[in-house]
Amino acid sequence: MKRSWGERLFDGSNVVLMLWLSAVTLYPFLYVLIASVSDPAWVVKARGLIWYPHGFSLESYKLVFDNPAILTGYGNTLLYVVAGTALNILMTSLGAYALSRQSVKWKNPVMFLIVFTMFFNGGLIPTYLLINNLGMLDSRWALIIPSAMSAYNLIIMRTAFQSVPVSLEESAKLDGANDFTVLFRIILPLSMPVVAVMILFYGVSHWNSWFNALIYLRTRELYPLQLILREILITNSTDSMMTGVGGRRQDADRGDDQIRRDHRGDGADPAAIPVSAKILRQGRDDRSGERLATGEVTVQREWYNHASGWKPEG
Repeated sequence: MKRSWGERLFDGSNVVLMLWLSAVTLYPFLYVLIASVSDPAWVVKARGLIWYPHGFSLESYKLVFDNPAILTGYGNTLLYVVAGTALNILMTSLGAYALSRQSVKWKNPVMFLIVFTMFFNGGLIPTYLLINNLGMLDSRWALIIPSAMSAYNLIIMRTAFQSVPVSLEESAKLDGANDFTVLFRIILPLSMPVVAVMILFYGVSHWNSWFNALIYLRTRELYPLQLILREILITNSTDSMMTGVGGRRQDADRGDDQIRRDHRGDGADPAAIPVSAKILRQGRDDRSGERLATGEVTVQREWYNHASGWKPEG
């Protein structure tokens, strides 16, 4: 069938738009990767887009792997992601299957209670007391058990299970299958797309999580990578502020320039390695003031204005 020029124009426009969106999405990861293997001074001075490394060096990665806390954090984070996601999928599947069956009594009141928790919760202090009373404080279980199920993801999976024809379940039960067989042999294999989405949602959530570790963990050997990076950020920022108060800032004569560079990346992406490398190298080579956040690195320099007449104490 011959296609009209309007259809060809529409398809071509879609291709161009998708390519542009892909480039816009992927460039921040490329920027972080290039910056991690480039000279930090050049990255700070660079303007606009950068497409190739300048002063190629793998010293940043050497600093990362020489830091035992970083490697321990990576190991802990991978453990939390794998164990937590596996438990999430299991619990969410069991709950969604039960709430999607027509024969289950009181499923609507139970569903109301689950949805209620999406809008109201007990708060931070009661949750902390509960974790403490259950004996999970300062243990890996504190990062896995409390987040075993998401009400939002449960609703998504329940809706997917409801789309599976009831006749398949009835046929399986006529052959002697129980509910576990129906779920794991029929429902889940037919719902693999939504299972893949749940794995992505839960995995990214565990990878980026740091607040629960900050609240519930005290042993450094249990810290995930994100909490290790947070400590590096706070330490560097504190050192920079103390350096400024003490009057030891060597860059005070360079003017009133303000330079910012943001490296945005997904915590579940391998770009976390360049981000970590950039944090450590910038903390070593550039002590003039840094503000860093998980998934985003912001390097900011604020020069003193001698014309104001104000001088730091010290």
